[in-house]
Amino acid sequence: MSALLALNGISLSYETASGLVPAVRELSLNLSKGSIACLLGASGSGKTTVLRAIAGFEPLRAGSIELDGTVLSNASTRIAPEHRRVGMMFQDYALFPHLSVERNIGFGLRRWDKRRRSTRVEELLELVGLQGSGHRYPHELSGGQQQRVALARALAPEPELLLLDEPFSNLDVDTREHLAFEVRDILKKMGHTAILVTHNQAEAFAIADRIGIMQDGVIVQWDTPYGLHNNPANAFVANFIRREALMAQRAQAYLRGEAASAVVPGA
Repeated sequence: MSALLALNGISLSYETASGLVPAVRELSLNLSKGSIACLLGASGSGKTTVLRAIAGFEPLRAGSIELDGTVLSNASTRIAPEHRRVGMMFQDYALFPHLSVERNIGFGLRRWDKRRRSTRVEELLELVGLQGSGHRYPHELSGGQQQRVALARALAPEPELLLLDEPFSNLDVDTREHLAFEVRDILKKMGHTAILVTHNQAEAFAIADRIGIMQDGVIVQWDTPYGLHNNPANAFVANFIRREALMAQRAQAYLRGEAASAVVPGA
């Protein structure tokens, strides 16, 4: 199957007072239509920089980015973000507080005729489980509901690729895990192609078909969740997977302890 998204040896750098600092180095990956991928790594590993480059917010120093055969970026060319057919969902929701839910979702559809826009908004409200909530405002919704609105707004213009930048990081643990599975189900139901960026292994393994473990601006292993767990490419990947799993177990044990103390005073 041919790739919908192709990153071909992309390199990116940041300018500082002392010169260029490499952020991503000769990174390549292919993603087929309908697949969900994740870039997983610690802060500073370059994963968000890759996402921003795909969205069109960062220029490439080398390599190219192609979407469905069209070159979006290379060292000399960069299509503007609004013309890339790429949607983006942010960690802070980025909803307009003065607009209702339905107007937030329809914000990117202002050039559509009123009937078509209204039909699309209703379809998306049903898709994300918020039927009847179009008249409400962001401050009247829970964090999980706000993130569903953000997802609907990102999907509204029917992008070919959806980018999710740490979309669940502002939610509590239970809501985060539940919403991750919900988002995967929604994307799979609609056949959307997406890339998630996170430092949370549980989110990555819940939502992604393929995961890229990043270290110092490169992907050290691009594999299925099963492959990462059972056939780590090197000691870094093995240790990263084990460390993240242990941290998740400790967090869950801590939360269970808090719950027990709340039920039994003085426990």
